Amino acid sequence: MFSSQRQLKMPRKMFVIFGASNILWMVFTVSQAFKIETFPENKIVAQIGDVVSLTCRTTGCEPPSFSWRTHLDSPLNGQVRNEGSNSTLTMDPVGFRNEYSYLCTAICGSEKREKGIQVEIYSFPKDPEIHLSGPLEVGKPVTVTCLVPDVYPFDRLEMNLLKGNHLLQNKDFVEPMERKSLETKSLEVTFTPTNEDIGKALVCQAKLHIDEIDFKPKERETTKKLQVYISPKNTVISVNPSTRLQEGGSVTMTCSSEGLPAPQIFWSKKLDNGNLQLLSGNSTLTLIAMRTEDSGIYVCEGVNQVGKNGKEVELIVQEKPFTVEISPGPQIVAQIGDSVVLTCGVTGCESPSFTWRTQVDSPLSGKVKTEGSKSTLTLSPVGFENEHSYLCTVTCGRKKVEKGIKVDLYSFPRDPEIEMSGLPVNGHPVTVSCRVPNVYPSDRLEIELLKGESIIGNKNFLENMDKKYLETESLDMTFIPTTEDTGTVLVCLAKLHIDEMEFEPKQRQSTQTLYVNVAPRDTTILVSPSSILEEGSSVNMTCSSNGLPAPKILWSRQLNNGHLQPLSENSTLTLTSTKMEDSGVYVCEGINQAGIERKEVELIIQVAPKDIQLTAFPSESVKEGDTVIISCTCGNVPQTWIILKKKAETGDTVLQSRDGAYTIHKVQLEDAGVYECESKNEVGLQLRSLTLDVKGRGNYQDYFSPELLVLYCSSSLIIPAIGMIIYFARRANMKGSYSLVEAQKSKV
Repeated sequence: MFSSQRQLKMPRKMFVIFGASNILWMVFTVSQAFKIETFPENKIVAQIGDVVSLTCRTTGCEPPSFSWRTHLDSPLNGQVRNEGSNSTLTMDPVGFRNEYSYLCTAICGSEKREKGIQVEIYSFPKDPEIHLSGPLEVGKPVTVTCLVPDVYPFDRLEMNLLKGNHLLQNKDFVEPMERKSLETKSLEVTFTPTNEDIGKALVCQAKLHIDEIDFKPKERETTKKLQVYISPKNTVISVNPSTRLQEGGSVTMTCSSEGLPAPQIFWSKKLDNGNLQLLSGNSTLTLIAMRTEDSGIYVCEGVNQVGKNGKEVELIVQEKPFTVEISPGPQIVAQIGDSVVLTCGVTGCESPSFTWRTQVDSPLSGKVKTEGSKSTLTLSPVGFENEHSYLCTVTCGRKKVEKGIKVDLYSFPRDPEIEMSGLPVNGHPVTVSCRVPNVYPSDRLEIELLKGESIIGNKNFLENMDKKYLETESLDMTFIPTTEDTGTVLVCLAKLHIDEMEFEPKQRQSTQTLYVNVAPRDTTILVSPSSILEEGSSVNMTCSSNGLPAPKILWSRQLNNGHLQPLSENSTLTLTSTKMEDSGVYVCEGINQAGIERKEVELIIQVAPKDIQLTAFPSESVKEGDTVIISCTCGNVPQTWIILKKKAETGDTVLQSRDGAYTIHKVQLEDAGVYECESKNEVGLQLRSLTLDVKGRGNYQDYFSPELLVLYCSSSLIIPAIGMIIYFARRANMKGSYSLVEAQKSKV
């Protein structure tokens, strides 16, 4: 406090000093043109954190020299800027370090002028804040705190707290300031709210008394409207129709409570352990379909921000008689694989509890679904594991009722199946099988097999069934079909004798019409014009076959390896411009489902002899005593006769040849002459001739020379060998079916 007063007194003394000096300077400046002035003139009051600029200006001197300092020679804590006859000291931001008297000195030549500006600071940045220690509840004390943040100098601060127009408390902060700092000051008041305070406001006023200066705001205030609360009270419960109810009935309970703000209503039920189970947040609680377990104590609480108030009511729910029905009845017969739904319904009980079990406590093997007064057990798909008696137990309150239903099973899903061991063929035994698949219970099954109106087989399956499973039973019968059976109907009739079970169908049947097949027979081939033809002719071979169904015709040619080469599926096979290569065995097959029958025909294509060659080996000119082979060959024409002749005026001589070759050993002069080869068959003939020239021994002087003797001896060995080679070569060139005439022919 004292330091503050000293700070306030010092500016007054400085002001007197500076005032006297200013008068002297004014007298001086009147006589002299050199003047100095400042802006602001003497003092400036600034908010801490603002930007403050001090300006010093001269007249009568161009240009002056400026300098700035504090009266205590402290740092300027600002920035100086000189421009001509102006000098500015800027403090950005202004703070505690700038709270001094600043002197501006201007020098013009030998003259010097000074002027001072006092900088004072304050902080009063925000309105006061009002804080409450808790909600304002009528009758309960509450503390109000009024805060003035970041104030300086706080020893000039005054605070007032008002409730409406009534002053609750006033406070001046006159304690000494030990140091310069921003302070947060507060004023606390405790009061007890009443109903009359509803709608009033709390007002916190703060005033900073610095009368010597003119700044705004000198005063700040904050207003807070009072929100006064009243804890819930006078909680009341009404019950309609009554607190005693019958099971399945309904009740509506309404609760009200007084308070400010209006209390929110919560309904709960008190559990056996004393805890509350929340039920609703509405003022009205409606319970429908009441059960005995709904009996108990129900609690209504009115709750707001400052408290709660509760009320209890006890409900008693009495039991009600009920009945249980199970459908489709005491017994149901179901096909294995179907979906079976057992329904258990309750009347006279609004909230029943259902349980399902088997009589032997086996697994249910089904799905239970409960909705309201109905519970269903779905067995899908139903199977052997479901063939039980099922019990439905209904609990309503403390009562239990149990009803049972028996599930019996059967399997008779499809018509019988008729199968045959093969195609019915006239005169061949065939086995007919009548199969009944997946039947249960098979010991009640009977199968009959009929052909037309006649029963040809019957069977009952009376064996004991040790285990439950699906069986496929069959009746097999063998008979010999005839063509008269075609069109007759086979009937397989299956009956499941379970009279006590009401299901349809109890019998099933299948039919199959007999079509008796006849294997191909009486297969014939007609060849036109003939099976023996001349080369270049055409031939038609027609095949027919009887059978049921009508046989399919297939023409083939038999190859040399015995395999068949398919040619045509038409009944008639036509060959045009035949060649010798078309000769061979042709096969016709009549084919249907019952079998195959085959017929063959041999086709012979005849060709006239051609390409005859008649040769003499070693030459057509030989010497007496040589060996000569005369050979006749024909082209590759089968069934050709070859005749060798020696022509003479007295008549031709047929030579005894072997495979068309005639050998003359030690040829004589009389062997010379014309030789002719005649090649013929049934189609035609062809002739070839050559002239053999034989020279006598006298024509050769060196006939008995040693060289000729050696040559003669060699040729006697070589010529037979060559003859053998020619013989085998000719045989290799001929087809195996060809024959050569070996016997000597008579003269022509």
